[in-house]
Amino acid sequence: MRLTDRQKLILTLIIHEHIQTAQPIGSKTLVQKYNLTLSSATVRNEMSVLTDYNLLRQPHTSAGRVPTEEGYRFFVGNLIHKSALPTTTRRTITHQFYQSRQDVEQWLKLAASVLANQSQAASLVTAPHAEKAIFKHLELIATRGRQVLMVLVLMGGEIRQQFITLPEPVAQERLSEIAAQFSNLCVRRDADGIARMRQHFDALGQDILEILLAEMTLIEESATGEIYLDGMTNVLSEPEFAESDEARQALHILEERSLLENLLASTMVNTDVGGIQVLIGGEGTWEELRQCSVILARYGDPKSLTGSVGVLGPIRMPYDRTISTVQFVANVLSDLVSETLAV
Repeated sequence: MRLTDRQKLILTLIIHEHIQTAQPIGSKTLVQKYNLTLSSATVRNEMSVLTDYNLLRQPHTSAGRVPTEEGYRFFVGNLIHKSALPTTTRRTITHQFYQSRQDVEQWLKLAASVLANQSQAASLVTAPHAEKAIFKHLELIATRGRQVLMVLVLMGGEIRQQFITLPEPVAQERLSEIAAQFSNLCVRRDADGIARMRQHFDALGQDILEILLAEMTLIEESATGEIYLDGMTNVLSEPEFAESDEARQALHILEERSLLENLLASTMVNTDVGGIQVLIGGEGTWEELRQCSVILARYGDPKSLTGSVGVLGPIRMPYDRTISTVQFVANVLSDLVSETLAV
């Protein structure tokens, strides 16, 4: 779509104003607030052309214009100027991560909190996750009767815990021996490599091996690691969400793991580490997100572990600053993964 410089300016100003006010924007407002060297009639004519292009719409006959989904897409794809986070903000965020750099769970929670606070939207962060599960360590802890807590640690730091039921009660000393045997024989092996070690274990060890292989298969089939959310109340306070049940239902996609995994898998499948994806109005695919935008980035080490970070908010979001914030947090997390977790 070819727009004149004047049309691009008017579209940009309307989007900025609508982001701030959530109200239709009239030509008189633009001329007065931005000291345009144009008459209100000229601006109205250009707004009419932009409406014909489906970049703006007129909610009511006598009202001003608001951007359409196509208008926001054109803005993000062609007109946006990413604004770097202030130096003091970047330093503060980096220092917070530095203080928690040895605690993976803590810096994932911090990432969700920083994104929510900086964007004033709902945030999501997925734990770094390997496409191939590589064994590092196993713990077996006796609990009650035949129940045992199995703690599986993968290369890269991902931890999975589950209760398993053995054919008969087993003393903790015996469980520790078997766990040590696994940790010695199976370190740095994938599921296929561990399966080839079956003959090294007795009957009990082979029972545990089958459970372990099933868990590693589940891990590889999972699209993401653990998911951390923050900032739901930020979104609910926005006019679009306060006044619309349909908009509030968009938050359901964050709370329903299968829906969120599906969204991330289909959106981030071809996104490189450091890459950004912007979904506006569900892009005709996600009906639940028709009144929302989602900004996502991939972080991590492409040869080892990767995860996703992002925010969800109304379509009327400040894309320039939000994209910069998501990109910055993704870069910080990538550095942490490379320094502390990468195989």
